[in-house]
Amino acid sequence: MAALLFTSAASSASAQDYSFDARRIALGGAGGTPNVASKLVERQRRYKSILIPIGLVRVLSDVRVFYPNREDFDFSRAIEYSTSPIHFVFGRSEDTTARTLFRDIVHASLQPDLNAYSGFQLPIVTEEEGRMSLTWGKTFMLHEDDRGFQGIYVGAGPYLAAQAYFDLDAELETILSGSGNRYVPNANLGMGGGETDQLALDVTGSYRARFPLFLQDSPLSSRNGMYVVANYHHLQGFRYDRIDAGLRLDTDQNGRLVPDPPERPFSLDWHTSSKGIGLSMDFGVAFVINRWDFGAGVTGVANRIKWRDITRHDLSLLNLMDGVDFVHVKLPPTNMTTQVELPVTYTADLAYHRDAWSAYTEYSNGLGGTNFRVGLEYRLGVVELRGAARSSNGSWYPAAGAGFNLTRNFGVDAALYGTQTFLESEPHVGLAISLRFDRR
Repeated sequence: MAALLFTSAASSASAQDYSFDARRIALGGAGGTPNVASKLVERQRRYKSILIPIGLVRVLSDVRVFYPNREDFDFSRAIEYSTSPIHFVFGRSEDTTARTLFRDIVHASLQPDLNAYSGFQLPIVTEEEGRMSLTWGKTFMLHEDDRGFQGIYVGAGPYLAAQAYFDLDAELETILSGSGNRYVPNANLGMGGGETDQLALDVTGSYRARFPLFLQDSPLSSRNGMYVVANYHHLQGFRYDRIDAGLRLDTDQNGRLVPDPPERPFSLDWHTSSKGIGLSMDFGVAFVINRWDFGAGVTGVANRIKWRDITRHDLSLLNLMDGVDFVHVKLPPTNMTTQVELPVTYTADLAYHRDAWSAYTEYSNGLGGTNFRVGLEYRLGVVELRGAARSSNGSWYPAAGAGFNLTRNFGVDAALYGTQTFLESEPHVGLAISLRFDRR
């Protein structure tokens, strides 16, 4: 799976719960998209981070949940892993109520009384999305001196994008979220959902520069200037999967499921391709004036991949309670094409630094919704303490962590952060660990 590509350091990465830097996560960076120019203006240090992908153990042990034609396919779990694959989430394996519902649908062993699955809250409509783009490469300097620099970066690495949606009939939601038994007689209750995953090779060319502005005769002004980044990403698609599923539950006069429904109760349309080509662009600018850093950026401009030679699979269940297997039909190849576009993300950030501490704020809107964070880092020499609060689509999540400077140029960062798993209302705690290599 694409998650196997997540095990190394990189020059850049951004997405919902795809951050490779535990230091940034402890400062509220588990969600949102950073300004692409922010790496050039890191005041206290410029460093590389290598993630310890502790969440992959769980993902790889459940890899079969990603395949719709297998009996272990689990729609909710597949989306959870796609949108947050690399960090360990406490209690995620205990979210069994929603998982039992989807498992029984796939196994055609659904209980006639839907109240057997009640006791948890499913949102009527929900969406999840994330994007990861990381590259390894080299910057070729065109000009460099104490006042500024200009260079061209060339690199390549994996690109992964995941989008998911879920919608639920309001009457079915009242049954599943209730604490007591509820019945809706003679009804057609519906549920739908889908996921789109894209894996590609990202070949990046980038212009990076620092222009000599705000220079003063002061030690604090050594980093002052305007920093500019412009990225162009060529995306060579390797794998495309799109799943669209629909569920129809017919009830009798007592509000229980009809054993022999008049129409096909479950259908799943699965599209796959291994041939895609696309592009994406990022732009960012940041200003440094003594102790202040601030800037703005736009990420994912024209972010799209066009996929061709799509193969279609049709999976369906004729009955949800008799234990029959899926009817799986692989349709003949066609010249069918589709283009998948991701939202553009706009970001603004502001930071203030003292010798012993730094404060950070960041706002982004676009891919992953609206995110805002405020974080504080306090440096005590060997140990660095960090804490933050993050708002994501109207909900607040805390974050905290510490960095341990084992040598002058090497350290370990750990972070605990609040998050929420797909289709589960209860918040969870995630753990991220990374190794840090400082360039002082």
